Amino acid sequence: MPINIPNLLTWLRILLIPVFVSFFYLSNDTLRPHLQNVISTGVFILAAFTDWLDGFLARKLDQFSAFGAFLDPVADKLMVAAALIVLVKLERADAIIAFIIIGREITISALREWMAQLGESRSVAVSMLGKVKTTVQMLAIVLLLYHDRLFGINCQALGSWLLYLAALLTIWSMGYYLMLATPRLRKHRKLN
Repeated sequence: MPINIPNLLTWLRILLIPVFVSFFYLSNDTLRPHLQNVISTGVFILAAFTDWLDGFLARKLDQFSAFGAFLDPVADKLMVAAALIVLVKLERADAIIAFIIIGREITISALREWMAQLGESRSVAVSMLGKVKTTVQMLAIVLLLYHDRLFGINCQALGSWLLYLAALLTIWSMGYYLMLATPRLRKHRKLN
């Protein structure tokens, strides 16, 4: 495992997951619910920022590694899955929506792994649709974690709406990636 700044930031993101989750398990006597929301949201935003920063620094410092390419998406999926599970437990998100989003992440990760083994990884590279889905999903999660009103905005209502939109984009992007992969999978099946 190469030790470089982007990989360290990815490890930090993974280590922030239990920190973020733990605030919701503190009693209301230890930490008021509003502060639980604020601190957990802040930790989640910090973790999300490290996702952007590790990619930026990997490009800027030319510190790419196969291990980093593997670990970065794993960290992202763990972070999103942990947040969605917490939101379901807090009854701020529907379990079916969490299942759709987490299921898609697992499915597309497996598809990308399979395509990489076939030498076709470029055929399921991240698309603009995937980036839009991720942006909407992350914004929804932040709003749902915060939960309280902010500048007159009902974060719970807006976050719920955005999470449903993220679920639709999730299904759409999964279909898109499967559509891109299908011809290559058929080609490889014929060769074997």
